[in-house]
Amino acid sequence: MDWNSLKIFLAIADTGSLSGAAKVLDINHSTVFRRLNSFEREIGGRLFERVIHGYRLTAMGEELLVVAQNIANSFDDLDRHIVGKDIRPKGVVRITAPNNIAYHYLPRYIAEFNLTYPDIRIELLVSNQEFNMTNRQADIAVRATPSPPQHLVGREVRVINWGVYGSSAYKDMHGLPDSIDDLKNHSLIGASGDMRGLPAFMWLDKNLPDQIITRCDDLVSMSYFIESGQGLGLLPDDQQRSGIKRLFTFESGETSNLWVLIHPDLRNVERYKLVMQHLTIAFSNEKRL
Repeated sequence: MDWNSLKIFLAIADTGSLSGAAKVLDINHSTVFRRLNSFEREIGGRLFERVIHGYRLTAMGEELLVVAQNIANSFDDLDRHIVGKDIRPKGVVRITAPNNIAYHYLPRYIAEFNLTYPDIRIELLVSNQEFNMTNRQADIAVRATPSPPQHLVGREVRVINWGVYGSSAYKDMHGLPDSIDDLKNHSLIGASGDMRGLPAFMWLDKNLPDQIITRCDDLVSMSYFIESGQGLGLLPDDQQRSGIKRLFTFESGETSNLWVLIHPDLRNVERYKLVMQHLTIAFSNEKRL
């Protein structure tokens, strides 16, 4: 049995579609379709039901999935074991980071790093979603979290405070508050979706729900609503930029813990170790934070 066929099978099972598998594997959609059909002919049965919204595992597919995942895990273990002995300062390092960190901080840090280590090539995966660090979809994760996943190791590189933010556009129309108590007289930008579970926005929903006139589920978008003069908002201080002004600290005990994380099997690989060290120093010395 061809291992590449199993990789395609696993990618379709994981994403539920041919296009999703093609994107994960970085191959053509038609190649995925052709290899799946060939694989099903080879084993003599259908692995997926073709349904309206994608591909669903058959009973045979469910059985194969258990075996294939064990094989994939073994390959991942082998890959990390071999890579973990690499002591050369060269190769590719995949970093995943949330959008604001990726936009406003990492480009400068990476440019500085490559002046010293031009043979280490950085690939930046901009996402707030968790990547599978076990199969090395990403090698290093920059995440704001109070408790990082237990299967990863790393360093807390920064504690980021939160503040109340406004803009000159809002000031011209409504003025600006001097304290948290003054927010009851102002229009506010609130959170939607998963962001409503963050402590700052839970506080806002509990204490000032009637002042919220607009909601969004992304901090960068929220900062631009604030800049437009739509309302005031609560933001972590990594969102600071021209166009919005920090008015005062949000004193509800809300902070964000910024971590740089890696799979423990890879922490002694020279290129990963160098990147981790550089990011730790860069974030620790960042004046904007």
